Amino acid sequence: MAEVSLAQVRKIYPGGFEAVKTVDLAIEDGSLCVLVGPSGCGKSTLLRMIAGLETVTEGTVTIGGLPVNDREPAERDIAMVFQSYALYPHMSVYDNMAYGLRNRRTAKPEIERRVREAAGLLDIEAMLARKPRQLSGGQRQRVAMGRAIVREPKVFLFDEPLSNLDAKLRVQMRIELKRLQRKLGTTSIYVTHDQLEAMTLADQLVVMNAGRIEQIGTAMEVYEKPATTFVASFIGSPPMNLIPAASDENGQYFGETGSRILRLRSSAERIVVGVRPEDIHLGEAHPGEATEPDSVAFTVEVSGVEPIGAESLVHGHTGQGHDLTIRVPGYAEFGAGRKLMAHASPKTLHFFDAGNGRRID
Repeated sequence: MAEVSLAQVRKIYPGGFEAVKTVDLAIEDGSLCVLVGPSGCGKSTLLRMIAGLETVTEGTVTIGGLPVNDREPAERDIAMVFQSYALYPHMSVYDNMAYGLRNRRTAKPEIERRVREAAGLLDIEAMLARKPRQLSGGQRQRVAMGRAIVREPKVFLFDEPLSNLDAKLRVQMRIELKRLQRKLGTTSIYVTHDQLEAMTLADQLVVMNAGRIEQIGTAMEVYEKPATTFVASFIGSPPMNLIPAASDENGQYFGETGSRILRLRSSAERIVVGVRPEDIHLGEAHPGEATEPDSVAFTVEVSGVEPIGAESLVHGHTGQGHDLTIRVPGYAEFGAGRKLMAHASPKTLHFFDAGNGRRID
């Protein structure tokens, strides 16, 4: 096991494209760190620099207290699991898992011990004699994980390993992967674009955007207190509603419907008000009649409803045309065009500077 740290790490490709922009990150020994963000945000590039598959333009990558910038991937004591299973089709499951150990001239009894032990952890003992073509997608991914486990590395690196699986199997494999990481206690870095996957797996969640780290924290810290409008709009399903607001000559901020929402001391000329879909309630107040000081109340015109079982998502827009999603319990029957009264408590509101997108506390 080992701590992984990145200090002032950058990646600039020939031609000047900066894929990773000055990243500082410390990953604790034995933890599971998830890098999440949209496609092209630099998360896989960052993972590949840790692995040694991409050169570091500037900065230092450290594993277990030792700088590894100049070390080959095989010298970094890491094991990587990719999106593609990359199994040898002509080899049995046992031989696929044992292949790397044989190349390193590990003793046969030790290979046997490690393979059998990993197969037991992954519940694939009965499949050791099979070929990859005889396995399902989930079973192949277990074999790929087993091949990494037998190496007993300091660090596991996962590059979207579950993205080829169907939705039900992904949920099952997430649970298995989390259980496995807890049992092994090996430092792990996991890349995904799926924010739900990120939140369920992460001990440490790192949200990336356009080559930069937007926020680092636990899943609930990031969800409950997003640092930027990007994080607010990316983490959460459905994401946080973001509504522009304006100030008067006294510095009080008002919603565009005319409802006063906050007296805020801030240098920001314009702000954005954020509120989670589950924190908006229907029929609790009317504009100008909010029962709590600084509450916001407004009219929503319904554009559609998504029933999702025990609850429904009501989609609509404010009087100024800003899109809004409201999560309500049960089955909601609201026709398109219907106008509803909505209300949000001041305790549930988030505020951001409209200029730089950063949180205002």
